[in-house]
Amino acid sequence: MHAKGRMAASIVAALVLATLAGGCSSIRDHRGYLADAALVDSVQPGIDNQTSIEHTLGRPTFVSQFGEKYWYYVSIDTRQAAFTRPRTSGQMVMRIRFDGTGNVAEVNRFGMEHVVRLNPDGDKTPTLGKERTFLEDLFGNIGTVGAPGAGPAGGGGPGTGPNGS
Repeated sequence: MHAKGRMAASIVAALVLATLAGGCSSIRDHRGYLADAALVDSVQPGIDNQTSIEHTLGRPTFVSQFGEKYWYYVSIDTRQAAFTRPRTSGQMVMRIRFDGTGNVAEVNRFGMEHVVRLNPDGDKTPTLGKERTFLEDLFGNIGTVGAPGAGPAGGGGPGTGPNGS
């Protein structure tokens, strides 16, 4: 019976270790356009137009609103370890420029070389103006509510009407 107890304990320990190891694995996620390399490579300037691009690649992720006509296809792969924020592990942005007649004029692809990692400095946002303490914020408006000249138009007290009354 002692051997059965050891075997049961080792099985429980193995299950606990497997559960803990599973918690350390990273989560992979894909966001945006699902790019097919053969279809993306088939886009040719001077040959394709807006209709053929839409039939081949589908609707773009977004379209430029101002200036020249651009279609953007954005694809982002992320990884997330346990208890952390997701981090970009791969990115593809395809930008297609159309001429005035709707034909493809230019195709550009961008990857991770254009990703910028920002590290904010400190935990405060600098602002202009006076720094106030908590008590000044709490009690700063006492006495100003309902006082003459405290209304939205700067009036409100007696003698400030349109005819001076």
